[in-house]
Amino acid sequence: MEWVLAEALLSQSRDPRVLLGTLCRGEASAERVETLRFLLQRLEDEGARGGGASALREAAREVAAGYLVPLLRGLRGCPAGGSDPRPPARHRRRVLRAAGAALRCCARLAGGPQLAAALAEEALGDLLAVWPASGAEAAVEVLAAVGPCLRPCEDGPLLERVAQAALAVALDGDEAGPAEDAAALVAGRLLPALGQSGGAALRAVWGRLVEPGTPSGPGRVGRRLLVLSALAEKLLPEPGADCAPRAREAGPDARRCWQFWRTVQAGLARAEDALTRKRARYLLQRAVEVSAELGADCTCAPQERNGPSLFWWSEKRKDELLKFWENYILIMETLEGNQIHVIKPVLPKLNSLFEYAVSEENGHWLFHPSWHICIYKRMFESENKILTKEGVIHFLELYEAKVLPFSLELSEFIIGPLMDALSESSLYSRSPGQPIGSGSPLGLKLQKFLVTYISLLPEEIKSSFLLKFIQKMTSRHWCAVPILFLSKALANVPRCKALGIEGLLALRDVLQCTMITHQILLRGAAQCYLLQTAMNLVDVEKVSLSDISTFLMSLRQEESLGRGTSLWTELCDWLHVNESCFRQPSTCSSIGLHETSSLNAYVKNLVQEYIKSPAWERENCFMPDWFEARLVAMMVLLAVDVEGMKIQYSEKRRTQNVLRIFLDPLLDALMKFGTNAYMPLLKTDRCLQLLVKLLHTCLLKGSSTQDDEVFTLLQNFVMSTTESISEFILRRLTMNELSSISDLDRCHLYLMVLTELINIHVKVGWKRGNRIWRVISPLKNASIRHLQEMDSGQEPTLGRQIQRVVSMAALAMVCEAIDQKPELQLDSLDAGPMERFLSSLQLNQTLQKPHTEEQSSFFEEPSSSQGWGKIVAQYIHDQWVCLSFLLKKYHTLIPASEGEVREPILPAVQMPIRTLQSALDALAVLPSDQVLPVFHCMKILVPKLLTSSESLCIESFDMAWKVISSLSNTQLIFWSNLKAFVQFVFDTKVLTIAAKIKGQAYFKIKEIMYKIIEMSAIKTGVFNMLISYCCRSWIVSASNVSQESLSSAKNYSELVLEACIFGTVFRRDQRLIQDVQTFIENLGHDCAANVVIENTKREDHYVRICAVKFLCLLDGSNMSHKLFMEDLAIKLLDKDELVSKSRTRYYVNSQQHRVKNRIWQTLLVLFPRFDQNFLNRIIDKIFQAGFINNQASIKYFIEWIIILILHKFPQFLPKFWDCFSYGEENLKTSICTFLSVLSHLDIITQNIPEKKLILKQALIIVLQWCFNHNFSIRLYALLALKKIWGMCKTMHVEEFGALTSVIESSLNQVENMHGAGNAKKNWQRIQEHFFFATFHPLKDYCLETIFYILPRLSGLVEDEWIAIGKFTSFTDIPLDAGFQWYLSPTQLCELKPGDWAQQDIGSNSGEADNQSEWTDVQKKIIPWKNNVPDLDLELVFQDRAAKLGKSISRLIVVASLIDKPTNLGGLCRTCEVFGASVLIVGSLQCVQDKQFQHLSVSAEQWLPLVEVKPPQLVDYLQQKKAEGYTIIGVEQTAKSLDLTQYCFPEKSLLLLGNEREGIPANLIQQLDVCVEIPQQGIIRSLNVHVSGALLIWEYTRQQLLKHGDTESGRLSLI
Repeated sequence: MEWVLAEALLSQSRDPRVLLGTLCRGEASAERVETLRFLLQRLEDEGARGGGASALREAAREVAAGYLVPLLRGLRGCPAGGSDPRPPARHRRRVLRAAGAALRCCARLAGGPQLAAALAEEALGDLLAVWPASGAEAAVEVLAAVGPCLRPCEDGPLLERVAQAALAVALDGDEAGPAEDAAALVAGRLLPALGQSGGAALRAVWGRLVEPGTPSGPGRVGRRLLVLSALAEKLLPEPGADCAPRAREAGPDARRCWQFWRTVQAGLARAEDALTRKRARYLLQRAVEVSAELGADCTCAPQERNGPSLFWWSEKRKDELLKFWENYILIMETLEGNQIHVIKPVLPKLNSLFEYAVSEENGHWLFHPSWHICIYKRMFESENKILTKEGVIHFLELYEAKVLPFSLELSEFIIGPLMDALSESSLYSRSPGQPIGSGSPLGLKLQKFLVTYISLLPEEIKSSFLLKFIQKMTSRHWCAVPILFLSKALANVPRCKALGIEGLLALRDVLQCTMITHQILLRGAAQCYLLQTAMNLVDVEKVSLSDISTFLMSLRQEESLGRGTSLWTELCDWLHVNESCFRQPSTCSSIGLHETSSLNAYVKNLVQEYIKSPAWERENCFMPDWFEARLVAMMVLLAVDVEGMKIQYSEKRRTQNVLRIFLDPLLDALMKFGTNAYMPLLKTDRCLQLLVKLLHTCLLKGSSTQDDEVFTLLQNFVMSTTESISEFILRRLTMNELSSISDLDRCHLYLMVLTELINIHVKVGWKRGNRIWRVISPLKNASIRHLQEMDSGQEPTLGRQIQRVVSMAALAMVCEAIDQKPELQLDSLDAGPMERFLSSLQLNQTLQKPHTEEQSSFFEEPSSSQGWGKIVAQYIHDQWVCLSFLLKKYHTLIPASEGEVREPILPAVQMPIRTLQSALDALAVLPSDQVLPVFHCMKILVPKLLTSSESLCIESFDMAWKVISSLSNTQLIFWSNLKAFVQFVFDTKVLTIAAKIKGQAYFKIKEIMYKIIEMSAIKTGVFNMLISYCCRSWIVSASNVSQESLSSAKNYSELVLEACIFGTVFRRDQRLIQDVQTFIENLGHDCAANVVIENTKREDHYVRICAVKFLCLLDGSNMSHKLFMEDLAIKLLDKDELVSKSRTRYYVNSQQHRVKNRIWQTLLVLFPRFDQNFLNRIIDKIFQAGFINNQASIKYFIEWIIILILHKFPQFLPKFWDCFSYGEENLKTSICTFLSVLSHLDIITQNIPEKKLILKQALIIVLQWCFNHNFSIRLYALLALKKIWGMCKTMHVEEFGALTSVIESSLNQVENMHGAGNAKKNWQRIQEHFFFATFHPLKDYCLETIFYILPRLSGLVEDEWIAIGKFTSFTDIPLDAGFQWYLSPTQLCELKPGDWAQQDIGSNSGEADNQSEWTDVQKKIIPWKNNVPDLDLELVFQDRAAKLGKSISRLIVVASLIDKPTNLGGLCRTCEVFGASVLIVGSLQCVQDKQFQHLSVSAEQWLPLVEVKPPQLVDYLQQKKAEGYTIIGVEQTAKSLDLTQYCFPEKSLLLLGNEREGIPANLIQQLDVCVEIPQQGIIRSLNVHVSGALLIWEYTRQQLLKHGDTESGRLSLI
């Protein structure tokens, strides 16, 4: 076209200058400039016409200087999208491109190089002037145009400057915006043009590209690859240059430069955009192609001194190298798809890459491992987490099958990208089908990999690798799951001396990282593994005992390192083995005990240094931190237990001596407390802190302390100092010695010690007059006296206010001690001075701040001390603690209304309304961590006032709920507050009274109940506390009251109903946390965290477990129990009906599915308590549930409960028979449920003496369903028929006459089914299915079958499996010792989920992905009336169709022209499904093809097939025309009719064409009509099977509408 246009222009004028001048005038449109370019190119090709060469050169100069250069300059300042009235960006680029090409022609036509050099200089100046702003495109176009015209030698400096400027534009601009566009233009246009000049320009470009220290960010890498790909042909040698080696040597060879390959690898692995990665693959592939074509050896100098080359080529190993790089590039290209089903088949090729990469001779790397690392980096960076997981697993599995040589780069990859990928929690999820609690497959592979890899590391590398690995764990905030499995992997590394003090510090930092997570069990388990890591990997000769003890303090003893656990024992054993090996600190001095080990010497010195009073003490100093006390206490007990490992049973006394030696300084100091009034305050604080920590740490975890010799000795030592300590504490608390803010911490310490002393004395036996007894009474009296003096109106100085707070705290401690330990009751029930004082307290009294002159000392204390608001809150809290004690003691004196007591002796008790109002005021001012005693008081007051002051009680409910709902479940106080709230609002007395009066309080309680249930969806464990408390309280009331025990519970049966169906569908991250927690719990005592951390039973399962165990305790003979269960059962059935109506279509494992499943599980639990009268009320609802389209698991439960009902109450059989009489529409998706029940007729009739009538009725019903057109229905009917007929034979019933031959023939036919299709397999599978072969409705009736076995076998998600161990471990609701139906006695529990899924044809429920492979098949069984199978495929198809029991269709499908077995198999299946009368094929041998059978799924057995070879088609079509058939072709012709507009005659013959050639011309002449399918896409053809299926369905649809056959069976298209 361009050549024709140029010729036409030249033919119009003899002078090209005229033409050029004409084109240069007028508007500079793209078309005009392009025409100018065409003309110049033509002139350049053929020379001047009509003028001399000099005239043409002059004309070219004029065009260049007078038109093109000004045009390009004018376009330079025209930004895209600006307000300038110039062409838009796209049009502007077109003009620029055409003008540049025209300028290049002008430079060549002008002759000499001067014009090109001048234009280049000018354009270079313009480029440098405008860069980096926009507008550089014009200058780049000029340079790209004239660059090839410059001379390599003469213009070398100019070329070099142009190259440098071009690279600056390409590499140094911003990563987005105009600079990005300019860089692309330079790389695409200018640099290739400069590359043609060679020499200086190419050397300048290459030198800049490979210079050291170049930026390596993803954006910079993309720019560099852009340049390299643009210059690839120049930077790589030309394959045809073998004859000119000098020319090849003149240019650079990028293959020999390691910087080039590092850039390529960066593009492959780290580039964020696909285009950059594609450029990197292109460069790699081009380098491999060039190397193969050159046939010469090539080696890139290694970056490391001893490492392998980044790229090398050897002609001797050409085939091996080509195979390696072919596989490598294939893998990298496949990864671009980002789809795991496409990528996974290619991953085995990655294994072959490693086989190529390692030399079999010496085990060294042949290929640099960085190439393999690029693949893994690419997988790790994928947005598809499944692909990332596959990549991580593949890498971790490398060392299982092969041993790879050490590589520093591989080691750095593990510490870098691999660990970054391992930080993703979702990678640790279970594999499909893996049971809950079995552990993460990736976690196990990580453990194996780390053990193997570290064992293969050279000894000199091992320490540095482990240190970097652990330090990497400290470099980020890890989630709970990854840090757990990384710690577990480290803990399993074999023992080696790899870590010193730096490694120990790194492990301590990791421990601090684990404290971030809220998952306490996972946090504790990680700490256990990290301690095991330290014991395995630390070189004890490089660390001191002081370093070890400081590290141990990073562990939380309440979460991991508890005394008595296996971890504590392991630590003691480690200390025992290594105690003489630890590094001695330089400041260590001789202790003087030569016979004592270094550990004992360290601990003895530690205690001595701790007890010493520091020289810097001042009078009013703050209490010391607890850190040192914790450290000393733990090391003392560790040393004692280590010593206990050494001694024999005959040397038990030595333990006492060692403990005495350690604690002598402490005991001596404690004994002087009562007599030495001048003992330094800090020393007393430290001694008491150590005493408390010793007692707390010494407690054994997971076992009784009675047999613990160390704890007994410690108790005896403490008891010997009780008198001295108690006198000291009494003096400090009562003699006005506590007068500063910091003294409040001391008060807390003193009261804590006093509580511990009371506990010890109560354990050993309480005696009146003992030492501690003599402290409590004076302390109580002194506290009361102080408080009374403070109320006398004295000035509120700081000292007096502090003493007031101290006295109230002491009084609260005394009240709590007396309340919890009845042995401490000091007085009778008569109100004494303390009771009268407490009852007259001014509640919620706010302490005034100290006077101004004293506030200076107050505010000088550091910010860590308590603020005055916290002090006041603690004071009010202590008031309510005392009041709670008072109300509990005198709860019988609380009146229902205040008018009953005129002169109250105890105002707070006998004026409950005022007290409850004060409680509400307290909730308004107290922080949430101080409200517990207020809740305790409200629990006592509300039941007394609910009748008379309902509104006040409702207000108290609201205020308390406001406190609870404002808390987060991660706060430590949340659970204790929630427990108190539940005990207060849902107290049995409150529930009973509220239900009795049915006032607003009743509805408020129910409102709060539903709010708690709603809260439990986001705060797991909330509902657990509510249902557990209510069930336990109802059980207690049931055991105390005979007939009316659950009358109040009946009013709150919604609570039990919600508990029975409770359970949220968790997000993946929540499910992962639960899975890992279960895994840790399954480790048992092997993980110390399980022993130390209490199992709170907060999983959602325990809500249902609690409700079910509660229901199991109910007695059907107790009327109140019976009414409660019947009411619950009705509510459950109503809930099931509501769920079914709310969503007629629901998916497997959806929330609706799970709720319905739980409903029927609960009904099964309740069934034994149902009597006939109650079943009369609900039997219709149960049968109606069977008609609903349910998931398989729900069908099993419904069938099971119907079987149990009919077995126990056979009088319901007539109602059951009626279920088979409903209309076809009601039964087509549910009849399988009732047929399954009939399959267990032997169980149903077990207690019926006369079975013949029932058997006859069952046979008559089953036989009619054996004729059904639906495959599944006939299959279930035949199974029921076989079982019922077996019963008849066993009982020798011979009264069925003519039915006998029909039954025997049907059963023989299905048993002896011919063919290799799936029909016979399906018959075998359904007979072997657990529900019919193994399940026994009576023997298998137990909790394990209902809640674990049946959900597992029916394909429910593991979240719904409740193991029987959880029922037994949940002890809040104890079942009777005689409770027998926990476990299944049959073999049902040993079965695995089968491949039969009970799902009716026509059901829309369920997800196809969850169906077993064989259930995707839709087939039909030969009905009973076909007594003799006919294998003659040539049988007249009308007779064959009649014998098959099918309706005779008039559609013939002719597929003789189709070649591929897959298309024929698919068409066979489609024709059979839609009822075509016959399928014509070219050869009947196709049915033997495996591909045909795979697609047809045995359809050939139920569809007539006739062989008509292609040459016989003309005669066959003419014959069918004579029979009245319309011949329809599926073809696109000029006269084709649209499928949507065509009306099919009843007698239609559909001719399908060949896959490639369609319908031949000789057959088109035989067609009556051509029909084509309307299409919207670009591709104008469909697969022949798809085309045929569309026309077959359209024919079927039209015939159904024509005959009104809307009731025919719906089809499940798979």
